[in-house]
Amino acid sequence: MSVATEKYKEQVYKMGLRMGTSGLVTGTWGNISARVPRENLVVISPSGIPYATLQPRDMVVLDMEGRVVEGERKPSTEYRLHLGIYNARPDVQAIMHTHSVFASALAVARKPIPPILEDLAQMVGNGVAVARYARAGTEELARAAVEALENRGAVLLANHGVVGVGRNLEEAFMVCQVVEKSAKVYVWADLVGQPAVLPLEEVEVLRDCYLNSYSQVCMRNCPGVFPRPGNSH
Repeated sequence: MSVATEKYKEQVYKMGLRMGTSGLVTGTWGNISARVPRENLVVISPSGIPYATLQPRDMVVLDMEGRVVEGERKPSTEYRLHLGIYNARPDVQAIMHTHSVFASALAVARKPIPPILEDLAQMVGNGVAVARYARAGTEELARAAVEALENRGAVLLANHGVVGVGRNLEEAFMVCQVVEKSAKVYVWADLVGQPAVLPLEEVEVLRDCYLNSYSQVCMRNCPGVFPRPGNSH
């Protein structure tokens, strides 16, 4: 296998360890993957192995049709979900599926998370929609997730959990963390009053600035969101 594939196996392994200690998953649940650029392959975590005992060699390499091209383990049972998103979203390079408590509670209640926080708007876009219910591991779930995700950074799976996507593994991980934080804030805010949702035009500016944060034009247009080095926020 190529040097690039070995590199991504190491990265998925390391991110799996971080996810396993993050509080976003319990036991062996949850899964993570990364696209291997220019090779039309995906590295995905295996099924049913505790994160603490994983090794890079346990990662499974799939082609875009779901065929195992390297690895002795079974791929995550949610590999169809990952491949469905990769095939629909060329911009997505990494996917993380978590079962964090507050976000899962909203998924059970079938309540989307509106864009109530700036970081949610930046990293996800116009809120987190809830995909229609489908059984875990099925093509139907993959289709439902892709449909509800659209061009956003995350989606809730009804009665299941969260899927966060990103341009790299670090971003997908951060998306899942921001979604869980936003779910907590939304639940608590709803207990004390009416949560105020950011206007769509503000969401669009925040999202655009985040996606183009290295642009000097964006830095000038959003100085409070992306302060210059050395400035406090």
